[in-house]
Amino acid sequence: MSDFSRPYGPRIISVANQKGGVGKTTTTINLAAALVESGLRVLVVDLDPQGNASTGLGIETPDRIRTTYDLLVEDAPLADVIRQTEIDDLAIIPSTIDLSSADIELFANEKRSFLLHDALRQPLMEEYEWDYILIDCPPSLNLLTVNAMVASDSVLIPLQSEFFALEGVSQLMLTIRDVRQSANPNLRIEGVVLTMYDRRNNLSLQVEQDARDNLGELVFETKIPRNVRVSEAPSFALPVLSYDTNSTGAKAYRELAGEMLTKHQNIAA
Repeated sequence: MSDFSRPYGPRIISVANQKGGVGKTTTTINLAAALVESGLRVLVVDLDPQGNASTGLGIETPDRIRTTYDLLVEDAPLADVIRQTEIDDLAIIPSTIDLSSADIELFANEKRSFLLHDALRQPLMEEYEWDYILIDCPPSLNLLTVNAMVASDSVLIPLQSEFFALEGVSQLMLTIRDVRQSANPNLRIEGVVLTMYDRRNNLSLQVEQDARDNLGELVFETKIPRNVRVSEAPSFALPVLSYDTNSTGAKAYRELAGEMLTKHQNIAA
C-alpha cells in the first residue's frame, strides 16, 4: 500500500461548496472509491444532514444507529460511529437529518468549531490507519462546514459547469481565508474540479476558461463529465467505479485521484 501521509496521520480533505447540486457528494463518494482502488484506506465523514453520501455507499437510514450527530454532539466513541461499506478499505461515518439541529445545539459550546477536529484526532484513530479522510460538507457555510475546515488539511471545491458557477466560489474562498486566519492556519485549497462538464457545450468551455483565468493552477486538469452512469450509480448504492467500471465517469474519477496523488507526492518530495 502506498503511504503518502504517515507517520503524520491521514490526510483530511473537505469537499465543499455552499451551492447545492454541484456534484459534491458524488465527488466525495467516487474520489474515495478511486483512492481505494489505488491501494489506500479511506474514511468518508458524512457531514450533510441529507445523508446522501451514506445512502450512496449503501448505509440505509434504519441502519444509521450512531452518526456524525452522535460524534459531534454526544462525543460518541469512533468505534460506535464508523461503519464499513461493502467496499474493502472504505468506511463511513453516516449522517441523518438529526444533524440539521447541530448548529443550534453546539452554539453554546466554546469549542464548537473544533469538535470534528478533536474527534478525528482521537488516539484510537491511529489504529484504523486511514490514508485519507474525505468530509462531505453540507451545501451551506454553517458551523458544520466550519468544523470540517478546521479539521481539514485542505478543501476540494467541485465547480459545476453552469452559468454563475464562479460567483459562489468567491464567498467560499473568503470563508476558507477566515478559517485560516482564525482557527486553522495550515488550511489550503486542494483544488477546484469541474463537474457535469460537457465539451460539446459552449457554456462548459466558457466556465472552464473563466475558472482557469481566475483560479489558475488551482483548477484540476481532470474534468468530470456529465455522464448518465454517474447519475444512476447512487440509486444502486454504489460508486460509479463499482456500478460501471468502464464508464467515462468512472475513468474521470480515477484520473482525478491520480492527479491528486501525484500532487501530494510532489509536495512531500
